[in-house]
Amino acid sequence: MQFQPVYEDGELVLPGIELDQSAGPMIGIITDLRRKQLLMEQFSRAAGHYLSWAGQNEYMRLNVEELIAFLIRMSGRGERAASLIEYFALKEERKTRVMHLSSSKRVYVTLLRAFFAHQSALVLEEPYFYLEEQERRQLKRILDDLSVQKHILILTSNLEDALISCDTIYRLNGSGLQQLDIRDSEEDRQEAQKPDEANITLQKVSTKRQDKVILFDPPEIDYIESVEGSILVHVSGEHYDCALTLTQLEARLLNFGFFRCHRSYIVNLQKVREIITWTKNSYSLRLNTGQDAVVPLSRSKLQELKALLKL
Repeated sequence: MQFQPVYEDGELVLPGIELDQSAGPMIGIITDLRRKQLLMEQFSRAAGHYLSWAGQNEYMRLNVEELIAFLIRMSGRGERAASLIEYFALKEERKTRVMHLSSSKRVYVTLLRAFFAHQSALVLEEPYFYLEEQERRQLKRILDDLSVQKHILILTSNLEDALISCDTIYRLNGSGLQQLDIRDSEEDRQEAQKPDEANITLQKVSTKRQDKVILFDPPEIDYIESVEGSILVHVSGEHYDCALTLTQLEARLLNFGFFRCHRSYIVNLQKVREIITWTKNSYSLRLNTGQDAVVPLSRSKLQELKALLKL
């Protein structure tokens, strides 16, 4: 699908891009609020797409059972309401009005409209953002099932939310659409250098921001990311360009408690707060950085990490 460029006050806000929705059954685009809105507006003018906007609340006076029965009738599906209530894990809430559900459960229930959509492509804005952990897992299961027959695009500002479901993830900014390298392959595993073999002389990590050279002490760094051949050093919610490769940084930062958690990421283990298991092959690390940052964890690195953390 082609997206037209959008200018506001003479400034390019949304560059002209082309999105190949056949790149995978579930695609994620990470971008800011304004660009999400502009993408949704252009999707709304394209045929064959069902759009779910963040924060939309409908059918608040119906109870869950009535809502699902109504959606079955409207969609012409042959399922029984009772079987779908079981499938959606809403048995305890079936007689509760949508307006009286918890905020997380209410968002989850309204997102179920996507299940009944007849369109071949679903565009979901921030589907996981408002959900508690259990609703996230239930929605992921449903989207996984839907992706067998439909193309699903998730628009979000949160890397974690894209990682939950998407195998193909892009970052959209003023420069355009860049695909993130999130592949997890056994043949791409990097052998960890043993601490007693490392010759660590690094005291500062040199980065650049515009025309300035900025030096960081290793403990200041949250994580390091490779994006389209560029190395980004993340510190307190900001990122800075670095001329070194991930392999060079991995070797230099080893004795400072950094870990190559993914082929495209190095994380400061002192900042790791939680290991998130989405499926038996899908993991993330949530960092205690004040920005609630999340980075992917390769399944091939999980046992190595557990050994390091003595788990």
